Amino acid sequence: MVLSNQLSFVVALIVSLLLFSGMQMYKQWFISTQLNHFVGGYLGSLLFVFSFTAVGNLEASVFGKSFQSKMFPEVIICLLLALFSTATLHRVCVTTCLLFSSISLYYINGYSQKIHVPVNVASNVHLGKKKNK
Repeated sequence: MVLSNQLSFVVALIVSLLLFSGMQMYKQWFISTQLNHFVGGYLGSLLFVFSFTAVGNLEASVFGKSFQSKMFPEVIICLLLALFSTATLHRVCVTTCLLFSSISLYYINGYSQKIHVPVNVASNVHLGKKKNK
């Protein structure tokens, strides 16, 4: 089932808020062992993915379907949001969140390039007959 941009924005925003609040509620569990630090970083990267999805769908619904998310405003802001939220847990969570977020951004970019094929604007195709010299 494919969701519209507006509905996908709402769902991604709700999941982002639930992830953030769940990470804050179970803060003591995340700092209890080293394995839990990695789980906190992974959940932070999921927070990055869902917040980036929410921002991208909001922009697509406001500016049109041809609008593309860029590195500076959208990706950096969502990444900083995820890094600050994991920084409230533990400093190891920040580094694992950065690692997992960069891996997930790589795969999001690859999937986006596979789905949204760029259109060649300028082509050198002549439809007329050849001129004889």
